[in-house]
Amino acid sequence: MYLSTLTRPARGHRRAGPVAANVVALGAVSLVTDVSAEMVTAILPLYLVVGLQFSPAAYGAIDGLYSGATVLLRLVGGYAADRVDRRKPVALLGYGASAAAKLGLLAAAGSGIGIGLAITADRAGKGLRTAPRDALITLSTPPDRLGRAFGVHRTMDAAGAFAGPLVALAVLAAAPGSYDSVIMTSFCVALLGVLVLVLFVRDTPGPKPPREALRWRELLRGPAARRLVPASVLLGLATIGDGFTYLLVAQRADLALGWFPLLAVATSGVYLLLATPLGLLADRAGRLPVVLGGYLTLTATYLLLGLAPGGGLWLVGAAVVLHGTFYAATDGGLMALAGPLLPAALRTTGIALVQSGQALAYLLSSVLFGVAWQAWGTRPALLGAAAVSAAALAGTGVLLRSPERAVS
Repeated sequence: MYLSTLTRPARGHRRAGPVAANVVALGAVSLVTDVSAEMVTAILPLYLVVGLQFSPAAYGAIDGLYSGATVLLRLVGGYAADRVDRRKPVALLGYGASAAAKLGLLAAAGSGIGIGLAITADRAGKGLRTAPRDALITLSTPPDRLGRAFGVHRTMDAAGAFAGPLVALAVLAAAPGSYDSVIMTSFCVALLGVLVLVLFVRDTPGPKPPREALRWRELLRGPAARRLVPASVLLGLATIGDGFTYLLVAQRADLALGWFPLLAVATSGVYLLLATPLGLLADRAGRLPVVLGGYLTLTATYLLLGLAPGGGLWLVGAAVVLHGTFYAATDGGLMALAGPLLPAALRTTGIALVQSGQALAYLLSSVLFGVAWQAWGTRPALLGAAAVSAAALAGTGVLLRSPERAVS
């Protein structure tokens, strides 16, 4: 396997085969879990900024911690899964923790500290489960079909993200103002996702390596890992977070508060339509061009919100299409790109390391964007984000373009 395969497809047989049943089962788990998660998170930015009057800088800190605070657990979970060669139990622990966190939100009863602890527990669960889940996908799929496998998985994931806010709105329509009902429904749905994982997902062991192969230096020795981690950091710096994007769209278009959750629904709908086609394109045309193209659409989103005149529905539609395309091109694409380039004995740890670098950079990016918004206003902050994104894309292209030997 060579780094040059990031930019060109493998030669030979190109006919697409079926996606493994394990990938479909993992997709079903993600679909159900995302229904549960998005019921709560779709309205979280509005609740914090409008309801609790958080400043942009304070929201940026919380938004960054929301993804960045689980870095250590990602690494611990990934390494533990590789060490015992069992990925399903670690993923199960993560999904279970996220389900239990919904009860923590109920117990918080409006306390800021309580809500923060519950959110931390939820993200801790996500940090534990993500790398083992993605490693199971790579271990269940031939390397030349990884783009398609991750595309199908992320399509199912997006279907859950699309449905979650709609389910929350339906619960609120049946019980107006009863946010506890939304959270309890979210908890029940999360338990269903855990049940699907237990019953239908098979643990897929990797090759039996010598104990020496499980050392960290084995992971960091290869040029692929040394290039992927800095690239993931650069791509994390290019991202300011969905909450900021939706708040800015709502501000520019002067949307009524009731429409805010539907921005996430519309973005997930675009993602749902494009994730599998872009996964197939990545297998045929190369994964790196598709990932970089996705980040170009993110840069275009920043420029649109910072420079476009006026507002209105056209701005909402353009921003949603660009943002949904960004996720469809990059969410599964980055892991499909990384999987074959990491040593099989430490693949879960390697994926966790890539995700952790991205999450730490995302934390920094969110905090800095919030400070810039509060200090200089939205337009300078957005133009600065676009400049950082363009520089990160250029750096990523340089890091990953060389056809050097990857880890075997």
